[in-house]
Amino acid sequence: MLDRIYDLYDELERQRVMLSFKGLLSEELITALLGLVERKMRSIEEDPRVRKRVFNVVMECLQNLFHHNANLVLSKGHPVPTKDPHGVVMIVHQDDGYSVLTGNFIAGTDVDAMRARLDHINALDHQQLRDLYKETLADGRYTESGGGGLGIIDIARRSGNKLEYGFVPFDTDSTFFSLNVNVTN
Repeated sequence: MLDRIYDLYDELERQRVMLSFKGLLSEELITALLGLVERKMRSIEEDPRVRKRVFNVVMECLQNLFHHNANLVLSKGHPVPTKDPHGVVMIVHQDDGYSVLTGNFIAGTDVDAMRARLDHINALDHQQLRDLYKETLADGRYTESGGGGLGIIDIARRSGNKLEYGFVPFDTDSTFFSLNVNVTN
């Protein structure tokens, strides 16, 4: 058993995985994870601008996991309801920057709107993203979860890259949504 743990640790080190988490999300855990990311980034990233961008992307991604979650967890190959949000997050240090990968269950009925929003955001250049951010901020409308809809726009702006995403249908009611955000140096 210890050999397998060592091998797993060694593989994570080789892949330069800074953080990997799967499980129950709470506000307290998100705060703790952000503190861990901040400390880790200070020790490995010299450029304070890159540290800030990565930290802000991680913060927005964790907030999205917490607030936009179908409160399902995978059990014996099937999603089952829970009272609390669950998700997965992994942060990988790469030669040209960082990847922030997240995943969680969403309602199957939300897939088309989410795909359309992500495609729209990916089609915009830096100035258009900035304009959309300002328009959305001035709009004053709030989503069902209480946010203003700025999170995913902010993630795209700060990363400077297109957002990579995927949807894996599980049943008629739920889909696993994954997001990969690359923050380059």
